[in-house]
Amino acid sequence: MADAVRVLIAADKFKGSLTAAEVARHVAAGLRRGADAAGRPLDVAALPVADGGDGTVDAAVAAGFERREARVTGPVGAPVTAVYALRGGTAVVEMAEASGLRRLPGGVPAPLTATTYGTGELVRAALDAGARSLVLGIGGSATTDGGAGMLSALGARLLDASGAPVRPGAAALAGLATADLSGLDPRLRAASLVLASDVDNPLTGPAGAAAVYGPQKGASADDVALLDAALAHYAAVLDGGALAGAAGAGAAGGLGYGALAGLGAVFRPGIEVMLDVLGFADALRGTDLVITGEGSLDAQTLRGKAPAGVARAARERGVPVVAVCGRLALESSALQGAGIGRAYALTDLEPDPDRCVALAGPLLERLAERVAADYLP
Repeated sequence: MADAVRVLIAADKFKGSLTAAEVARHVAAGLRRGADAAGRPLDVAALPVADGGDGTVDAAVAAGFERREARVTGPVGAPVTAVYALRGGTAVVEMAEASGLRRLPGGVPAPLTATTYGTGELVRAALDAGARSLVLGIGGSATTDGGAGMLSALGARLLDASGAPVRPGAAALAGLATADLSGLDPRLRAASLVLASDVDNPLTGPAGAAAVYGPQKGASADDVALLDAALAHYAAVLDGGALAGAAGAGAAGGLGYGALAGLGAVFRPGIEVMLDVLGFADALRGTDLVITGEGSLDAQTLRGKAPAGVARAARERGVPVVAVCGRLALESSALQGAGIGRAYALTDLEPDPDRCVALAGPLLERLAERVAADYLP
């Protein structure tokens, strides 16, 4: 009897339709049907992945981390229940859980006043639980406060000219006079903090947090100018602007900058961090084929999204990779350049995007049967 083909499913979520764990489950079901039809022994393993944005904690939990909850401050002040993941002394914290767009009551944006205070509380909860190595996933933010709220929650004193704490949100940073970081939680000095993000923008300027991402958070053109100036002033007070141009400083409305300049964090591409944390190298051993994917394979995929990171890591080990997606907007040459041998899209089966979203699971199983027919001879 032929040896079983070992397939590792390491896909991200299909945003708006399936979590990464659900993607893995449907792909596995389709592969097994295809393998059974061909009479081919099959060994399927799943390692749902994420790149630091929405779904990062879910991916960690699916990989065996413990799901923890904390009651924290939402982006406009109302309390929210946020989730983080913990295993041993390592915590995975997703800022969107506390300060994300989905935490805005009624979805009403607050570009000038939204705060990352709850993210700082979530970091503190992880420290309280014994974490000394923290991965901070920073995507999907509702905020543009440069991480000022996070720093305040962790003990920093950000004061105006009268000596009073500045109000929450980015606009108030224009009135920042002094930044005293001496009161930061002392456990941070002994902890390692890694920023996991697929965004490498600087804090300010035409490619900065306000200009690029502010409009997505409800900022008008005038708001963007105000926010950019406030962030520049904030950086000048916090560290003389030394790290404002650093890669990742503009991530999550500048929370990246607050973590870099205030907490001594290290920035790394999110998928690289998560592959390390999730144990991808170990899972890859003995694997004959990797299936990765996400909702849309497009130009952004090539700029550090999960499928590109998975493909790069697998290629280094000589393991072939194919991808599944909802929508494919890359030429085969671009896929090959990224290390993806072939891509299978839901739109190949169902051209109506709305039906693809509604029927993503069954369609994904049919795609996986095609993969089995092509790669499990």
